[in-house]
Amino acid sequence: MNKLTTKAGQVAFRLSPVAAGCAIFVSAMATSAFAQEAAPAVPVAPVAAEAAVDAPPVVVVTGIRRGIEAAISIKKNNSSIVEAISAEDIGKLPDQSVAESISRLPGVSTQRGRSSGRAAEISVRGLSPSFNGTLLNGREMASTGNARSPEFDLFPAELMGSVVIYKTPDASVVGQGLASTIDLRTVQPLDFGKQTIAVSYKKSRLGVKQKDGLPEGDGDRYTLSYIDQFANRTIGVAVGFTRYEEVGGGQSKFNSWGVATLPYNGVDVKVPGGFGYDTEVSSHERDGAFASLQFRPNRNFKSTVDLFYSAGETGLKKTGFEGGVAYNAGGAYERQHVLSQATIANGVATSGTLTDWKGVVRNHYEGAEDDLKTIGWNNELKFGEWTTSADLTWSKATKLGSRYETYAGIPGRTQDTLGFSGFDGGNVTQVKYTPGSNYSDRNVARLTDVMGWSGGEASPQAGYLAQPYVEDEVKAIRLVGKRAVEWGPVIGTTYGYNHTARDKARTGDEGRLVIKGGSGPYASVAMPGSDVAQAGSSGFSVASWDPRGSLGNIYELAPKVDADIYNKYWDVQERISTLYAMADLEGNMFGLPYRGNVGLQAIHTDQTGGGFVIDKARCTGNTAQTCPAQRVTEGDKYWDVLPSMNLSFDLGSDQMLRFGLAKVVSRANLDDLRAGQNFGLATQGVSILTGSGGNPQLKPFRAKALDLSYEKYFGNKGYVSAAVFYKKLDTYILRAPRAYDYAEFVTPTTPLPLTGPFAGSTQGLFTQPTNAEGGNIHGWELAANIPFSMVSKYLDGFGMMVNHSDTKSGIELPEIGFANVAGDSISIPLPGLSRKVSNLRLYYEKAGFQVAAAARKRSSFLGQVSDFQDNQQLTFIKGETIVDLQASYEIQSGWLKGVSLFAQAQNWNNAPFLEFTTDENNPSNRVDYGRTYHFGASYKF
Repeated sequence: MNKLTTKAGQVAFRLSPVAAGCAIFVSAMATSAFAQEAAPAVPVAPVAAEAAVDAPPVVVVTGIRRGIEAAISIKKNNSSIVEAISAEDIGKLPDQSVAESISRLPGVSTQRGRSSGRAAEISVRGLSPSFNGTLLNGREMASTGNARSPEFDLFPAELMGSVVIYKTPDASVVGQGLASTIDLRTVQPLDFGKQTIAVSYKKSRLGVKQKDGLPEGDGDRYTLSYIDQFANRTIGVAVGFTRYEEVGGGQSKFNSWGVATLPYNGVDVKVPGGFGYDTEVSSHERDGAFASLQFRPNRNFKSTVDLFYSAGETGLKKTGFEGGVAYNAGGAYERQHVLSQATIANGVATSGTLTDWKGVVRNHYEGAEDDLKTIGWNNELKFGEWTTSADLTWSKATKLGSRYETYAGIPGRTQDTLGFSGFDGGNVTQVKYTPGSNYSDRNVARLTDVMGWSGGEASPQAGYLAQPYVEDEVKAIRLVGKRAVEWGPVIGTTYGYNHTARDKARTGDEGRLVIKGGSGPYASVAMPGSDVAQAGSSGFSVASWDPRGSLGNIYELAPKVDADIYNKYWDVQERISTLYAMADLEGNMFGLPYRGNVGLQAIHTDQTGGGFVIDKARCTGNTAQTCPAQRVTEGDKYWDVLPSMNLSFDLGSDQMLRFGLAKVVSRANLDDLRAGQNFGLATQGVSILTGSGGNPQLKPFRAKALDLSYEKYFGNKGYVSAAVFYKKLDTYILRAPRAYDYAEFVTPTTPLPLTGPFAGSTQGLFTQPTNAEGGNIHGWELAANIPFSMVSKYLDGFGMMVNHSDTKSGIELPEIGFANVAGDSISIPLPGLSRKVSNLRLYYEKAGFQVAAAARKRSSFLGQVSDFQDNQQLTFIKGETIVDLQASYEIQSGWLKGVSLFAQAQNWNNAPFLEFTTDENNPSNRVDYGRTYHFGASYKF
């Protein structure tokens, strides 16, 4: 052991201080515990059984408390610092989605989708969702977005048996994240003692009692789960299926164009910059299924096949109205606005009328069809002192998007008027606007190129269509060998090899929509149908229609390919090989019993990114023929060596002190690894060459992590805990403009700056993701999970789950990466970081009754949203508090035993989604989702 420790220590010392620290602790443990006899590691089990002499009659725990106790058992018995949730019962996770459930755990928060209001992305300990590794039954999966991990709304909550979040890694977990590793686990049939069948139905009402009188939505959800065992429990089968269909309630959205000035009586006065009102109605359909087949003919062999499938269609219908006040399109379409009949107070036009003005009715549809298929096959064989396993994984995800934009308004050069009132110089969300024409009249709001947004009369655009397609495939093989040993404090060793091959690509078509058969730039056609809809919180209605199916009927597609579009097309290949070794530890040190593990991962990465390069000097149009592109590929190979250690000290009286030390990595989003670039002459502001692209040589985020956690348990019924953590970010990925010499790409016909400090120069700015030195993140967490029966027997059935985390960090990021900020650079929090996150859940459960109220609160944070060009942008999102309620009753006896009736309310307090620029009290975008109600019944037998 000493020889092995010395050798490991020498190697680790050369690698990093973290590895050296791990070696020092192993040496200390060997000194104090070499003579200890090996004991079996504490197993991770859904519910630990406590043996006792003359045990009292068995009390069967069900419902909320069953789920709590199962989750506590997972947390308590794990060697790493973890958080966990477990299904209350088969098919009964307490929330609609996995994301909503795990957002109640300490240090965990969610970002609601901008359009859907659903909990869509998970931040752990203040780091961006892309810093998490996400696994399904311990395996990596394909994804449909730019990130590596799949969206959480692909996983219906009813199909999950438990979720474990590893806040500290161990060497045996492959696919780790810098913030955490989230392992979603489906049920395993041989873990159940008998046949189990569960069915449920849920009816939903969405967008209830929101402002502005917008329509409500509804939905239906069906779930079936079946678990059984055959052939004297040597064969186990589990299958589950869920389907839901939802049409959301109308969501009111407002987009501010800020504040600007217009001349009035020879003086510039403040006016709103412009506005955009939208009513959005979302739709969701999803089928989810899983199956697990287990074969265990004897205690030495077990074979398990897991299948997971999720396919869905999402849609978002936008009906809105927009127009400039100070800002205008200009040119032949819209003349310079003239302010008249204004009321001025302290240099602010509190009201007034604009002439030579035009407005645009927008009817857009954004949708996608996606599917995820994952198959895993695991075989475990025990022979002698060894336990070996071989695991195969195949996962494939596809997503076809569809983004229709259509514009309607007064055709040609005819202008309108606009009145506004209630402006105080800053309250852009409260201003009332009154157009001069009735835009719900289809004789006024005709489908046409209203504003000349694609370049004017020479390039008419009555709409736009983009159809991006993403395909991702992951194949992996893992070989593992484990052995129980008696090497001082080492009671077991694990050796493993994992190879993952990943291929991901994004392609698509897009272009301008022009009126079919139209002549001239001002061609127009009447909008089909007769529907009208309220334009957000504007107070007036506009003509409404669904543009799907209009291509070839109303519109013709003018395919468009230019540098910006080519920049969205990419493909990435990764080949990642991981060798790892881990020792399980148990013994005494400083008079305290401990258990844990120490290990090392050696990871080799071979990555290749593909893309396109365009020379704008030869790009004379926006088609493939007039703007030719050259495909390029680049790549890189590198190693990462990641030591890790986890120790849990038994302080007595069911108290534990946990310590974690590790080096961790998170890989870049796959689109950041694309090759190719584009550049051209910037004509706004300073004349200079600018360009952008991916970076196939990009390395991962790298950090050193230190964790300390104190936990006091009350059996498996409750616990209190306090934790502190520190992560030193060695490298971080920034999308920042940097000085760049384009000389090797410049040809005699390439336009160069003619004026200014860069006149005639090939020097410019190039924006791409690059590795830079990171910052740090540190914080603390408090949590309590207490049944009130511990305080008084009269409070039996009542309980509370509460936690709070406080996280700090700072890093320099350029404001150029923001959707709603323009400037240089400032010190900001890391993306996804909320300084404070709090969760509270109160519950009562007895005699079949279950009642629970939950609230989750997070402070303002830097989020990520998708802009109108399908690009990801950073934006500030205001903090929010969301309150959820649920109640149910399960019949305890009689022929209806096992039937449960339930009701749930989500977003009971109707918390809006708010984006802001600098002042969180002055939002730039607002979305009101309304409440969501669910009513249903389930039957388990």
